Amino acid sequence: MERSAAIERVEEIVETVENDTMPVPVREIWVYGDVSLGLDPIDRLDVYVTKDILLRGDDADRETEFVESHGVKGIGKTVRAEWADEHPELIRASENGYTAPEKCLAAHLLPDDEPVHLEVCNSSFEDNVTQRLRGAMAREAYEQILDPRGVCLWVDGQRSDEAFRKLREGEFAFPTLPAALEMLGMDEEETEEAAQAVESYRRRQEGTTVRGDVV
Repeated sequence: MERSAAIERVEEIVETVENDTMPVPVREIWVYGDVSLGLDPIDRLDVYVTKDILLRGDDADRETEFVESHGVKGIGKTVRAEWADEHPELIRASENGYTAPEKCLAAHLLPDDEPVHLEVCNSSFEDNVTQRLRGAMAREAYEQILDPRGVCLWVDGQRSDEAFRKLREGEFAFPTLPAALEMLGMDEEETEEAAQAVESYRRRQEGTTVRGDVV
């Protein structure tokens, strides 16, 4: 993807969150990896969204209605019923038939034919970077590491025009991935292997992908 197209896609994501009813409340939008580093073109556009969890929505009593009409559980509890009313074609569920907020967000925000990865979590980007790194180190599952080199573009309804300007002009300066991981506490001997695992995992992804995480 050309860098200009990637940034345009991010702007569209921000505008959609600002103007549309979302399946769940969105608090933060970040980009990380290639686009933050100023690369052109980029292999994949990586976007991170922090969402709130609807433990029991205001329309929880409508769940049965959507089970009967769409065969999906959880509408009104984990995903807004208002959103499902407006966008029934975008409702997505996990294998157990329960609504998947991260898949619903991806269906609303992204086309399905572009090299874009969406990370969705209830925790902020910085907190999740730390949590994922600890888990990856404990299990030696380095491909699960979240690249810490991120840029916050939108938070609590406020867009950062300055962050967008710097992103367009490639003004952000980040260390290499091994150096960034070492700064977060990983042993120097592990950082190269971990960075290679992250890059190898990314190269194997195709089209639009999404991952949901709860911390």
